[in-house]
Amino acid sequence: MKKLLGLLVLALLTTALRTPAQAADVICYNCPPQWADWASMLKAVKADLGYEVPFDNKNSGQTLSQLLAEKGNPVADIAYWGVNFGMKAKTLDVIEPYKPKGYDEVPAGLKDPGGEWTTIHSGTLGLFINKDALGGKAVPACWKDLLKPDYKGMVGYLDPSSAAVGYVGAVAVNIGLGGSDTDFSPAVNFFKALQKNEAIVPKQTSYARVVSGEIPILFDYDFNAYRAKYTEKGNFEFVIPCEGSVVFPYVVSLVKNAPDKDKAKKVLDYLLSDKGQAIWTNAYLRPARPIELPAAVKAKFLPDSDYARAKSVDWAKMEAVQKGFTDRYLAEVR
Repeated sequence: MKKLLGLLVLALLTTALRTPAQAADVICYNCPPQWADWASMLKAVKADLGYEVPFDNKNSGQTLSQLLAEKGNPVADIAYWGVNFGMKAKTLDVIEPYKPKGYDEVPAGLKDPGGEWTTIHSGTLGLFINKDALGGKAVPACWKDLLKPDYKGMVGYLDPSSAAVGYVGAVAVNIGLGGSDTDFSPAVNFFKALQKNEAIVPKQTSYARVVSGEIPILFDYDFNAYRAKYTEKGNFEFVIPCEGSVVFPYVVSLVKNAPDKDKAKKVLDYLLSDKGQAIWTNAYLRPARPIELPAAVKAKFLPDSDYARAKSVDWAKMEAVQKGFTDRYLAEVR
């Protein structure tokens, strides 16, 4: 009897000490439920593959930092991030090659030739606006509008020294205002002026803060703005600024020496599968594989004439100059 009780106590202690990571089937860093509708995707993974993948609210920079800290004893199986961080992760040797099923259909510029990162979807950077929170002010149409006193304390952007979307916003502003990959002065000067207008600079995805009206205007992607416009109570808008913007790919990688590598590979396959890519389109994301947006989804997007202002850029070049911009931002703006 004593032996049985001892075994029961040991079992209870083991259960109590088990971490969420140990209880999960696959660990994905930077898969937050309110970003790119990972909530629906991971629910589908659970239904179709039977794998429990917990939500994770890191951003791209935090994900890379965590993988570096855990390099000798990896916890995560999959990483999701902006393409520039996928490139950094390759050079820092925290990811390993894997070409998911469907990799061959992803355009050459949207994947690492060796398979260390692969685009699963892309978004267009613009202004995600809660019109009800503007207090009757006009919806801004251009980047320069945000510097007007009317929008004091109303504009937010994610920290460009940490979050991928923050850096994409900086690239979009810089190109829109006449900068280049060798000259980030337009963006630095813009953010200096925006700081004087009491900008809000969170480090984490801030979808809920826009929906609540806490941040009336946020530099963000079309897919988040459309999600709010068509699924939330309120009055939301997406604007591609008049000066122009950029398109940005988001990628996934297999973590080097992932604890559950075989399961992770099946999840990566699922993200690029026909069903997985369709789930992304339902979340207003552009699929990586050449799949047409359903007519009902495309009708909810801004007209193609607006999207013509959003350009593709060489993200390998932008990754190479990111540190230079970040150093200037930290020294001159923050």
